[in-house]
This record gives sequence, structure tokens and C-alpha cells, in this order.
Amino acid sequence: MHPLTDRVRAPVLVLGGGIGGLAFALALARRGGRVRVLEKAARFGEIGAGLQLAPNASWALDDLGVLDAIAPLAVFPQRILWMDALSGEEVTSLDLGPPFRERYGYRYIVMHRSDLLDALLAACRAHDAIALETSKEVVALEDRGDSACITCTDGTLYDAPVVVAADGLWSPARQAIVDDGDPICSEYVAYRGAIPIGEMSRHAGLDNVMLWTGPEMHLVQYPVRRGELYNQVAVFRSRRYRAGSDDWGTPDELDARFAAGAEPVRDALTKFRRNRRWPMYDRLPIARWSRNRIALLGDAAHPMLQYLAQGAAQALEDAVVLAQALTSHRDDVPAAFAAYEAERVPRTTRVQTTARAWGDYWHLPLERAAQRNRELGTRSPGDYGETDWLYAYGRRPRADFPSTARIEDR
Repeated sequence: MHPLTDRVRAPVLVLGGGIGGLAFALALARRGGRVRVLEKAARFGEIGAGLQLAPNASWALDDLGVLDAIAPLAVFPQRILWMDALSGEEVTSLDLGPPFRERYGYRYIVMHRSDLLDALLAACRAHDAIALETSKEVVALEDRGDSACITCTDGTLYDAPVVVAADGLWSPARQAIVDDGDPICSEYVAYRGAIPIGEMSRHAGLDNVMLWTGPEMHLVQYPVRRGELYNQVAVFRSRRYRAGSDDWGTPDELDARFAAGAEPVRDALTKFRRNRRWPMYDRLPIARWSRNRIALLGDAAHPMLQYLAQGAAQALEDAVVLAQALTSHRDDVPAAFAAYEAERVPRTTRVQTTARAWGDYWHLPLERAAQRNRELGTRSPGDYGETDWLYAYGRRPRADFPSTARIEDR
């Protein structure tokens, strides 16, 4: 059959084979649904290195049946340690040990993004209700009311009564539902990557997620992949940002902005590869993620700044909740989408707006940062009052997740 006349019918079609798309496919297949996933790249893969998974993400991974599969590749830090990037002094910390686990039912996990994607991909490939296709770039999406038609660059047509767009920050499907223009650039840029653990700064903590904050800049560090790699992310606001220009956030500006940092921060900057940078974008929250038979998921629905480390976690939550809704409202897709939005929109709106505010709080100017540090210095590491709303989401905490935590114990 000539490609231009190919027409594939799928009960549920997923656009995008990243963490959110694969998680949703798996969540629905485990509930008896059949799913086809279209990925525009030639292979399934993730860009970037480190990933933080709080207990709300683990709840979703538990539901997906992949929590045990990621454990051998994960690292379980004991603390999130907040440091002043200029003075090198500790600001505060969050205890991630037994009290944290008892409170939320899961450990805090850090791992390589590609390791999580590989675990989801393996689970999808092992499920006979999931079809996976690569090199399928969508060029047209036609909303027909009771179905949707997708056209790919190779001419293949797909008809489906349910389309889930997990196609990321620049989602074309989003524009078909709510035309809110381009993503919003925060004027911040990130340099990131993972280095062999032997090359890491001697100041780094093997059991910690290290956060170093200063005026309009911060550095995050933690081990990944069984402690074999060390992930680092340096972020700063570019004074040279101009909309439409590419001459901003450059390596020389990176060095200049972190030059006043404490020795551990300056040392960490010598370990960064400078060949790629990531401008940081988000969007304003929207009240509707669906139209007729098309719904958004993950960054397509609620792209957020990285300050709460919740981008992947929120996509995983979306995946489980949408699969639950479609299963509960099997014969009424609009009702399923309405239930999905009712559950997820208020939560992700809070996460999006809090992430923006948290970034401002990290990056305060010197005088206000000093006052903030004094206030935070009085809190207990076991004070979880500010994290309950975020981490306690989910309904099936497990107490038997592997207890191995320290790299040196492995």
C-alpha cells in the first residue's frame, strides 16, 4: 500500500514517546486498554541527565509497575542540603531519611533521565497492548468531534477516538486546543550534564542533593546511575537576554556570574561541558486541557520551571489519573477528560505558580537573601510542613521499597 493511502485506526493514540507518553500508555494498558504511541525521533530517548523523583512520582511509578525496575539504577539521598553559593555556609536542610519515608511511604530518588525512560520503554515493549512507532512526526491534527485524524510526514494517517498529546513544551496539539502563543522565556539559562563520579568536586556530598543559591543564580548537584555519575546543573539569569536573539546565556557569562561563588561552586564550574545550554521556559496555567477527543498531558498541558523538580513527577501523575479516568468512563470520553481536568488542573496550576515563586525565592538579592537565610536557619530538617501538599499526593504508599540508600554501602 502506498504510504499516502495508509490509514491506521487505533483505539487510543499517544503523541510523544517521552516519560509522560510512555507512562500513560503503560498505565492504560495495565487497565485493559490498547494504545499506539507515535514518537517523532528515530529512537526513543531523553535529553538531559539528572532527574529527581519525589514520593508523588514514586506513587505513580508504583502504579505503573516499574518502581522495582528502577531501584538498581537509582540513588537514594539522605538530605537535600541548601547552601549559600557565595559564603559556602549551610542555609537549611531537609531530612530524607526514615522520618521522610515513614511520612510519605516512599524514598526520595535521584537517577538519570534515560534510565527512567528505558525502564518505561521496556515495560511498554513487554506489553502486547502497546504499539510503539518511531520517526512519526505529526504535521496535521484534525479534530472531527467524535474522533481525531493525525497525519505524519511520511504520509501515514491515523484515526482514533482518543488522542493524548504528550508532545512537550512546544506542543502543536496545545495550539489546536488553546492558542496561547509561544512559551514564556524566564531569561534564565541552564548548563547541565553528568560526569564520572571520579571527576566530581571534592566538596560534593555523595548522600545529598546539594543546592547552592545566590542572587540570580544557583547550582544543583547529586549522584545518579548507582552513584557512577555525578549530575550538575548551573542556572543563571542572563543580563544579555533579548527576545529572538541567540547571543545570551553564553559560557563567558556563565563564568562571570559564578565567579563570586564559594570555592566548591567555582570548582564545580570547571567540570561543566559548555557545548550546549538550555533556556528555561514555562507557560501560564490554563483551565482546559482537552477538546472533544484530544487531551494534553505533561509539558504540553503545564510546562513549569524546574525549581520544584516536579516536571517529570507531574507528567507521571497525569498519566495515572488520565488512565484511571478513561477506565472509569469507558464509554464517555468527554466525561473522562472532564474528570481528568477536575483532578489535575488545580494541582498543576499550584505547582506551576509555586515553581515560579520558589525560583524568585532562591535568587533573592544579597540583603533579602541574608534575611531569608536567617529565617530558614531556625527550621528543623524534619519539618515537612512545606512539602506535604506536594509529596503526599497518591493513594497507595509502599513500605517495602528497597532500603539501600548510601553509595558506599553498595
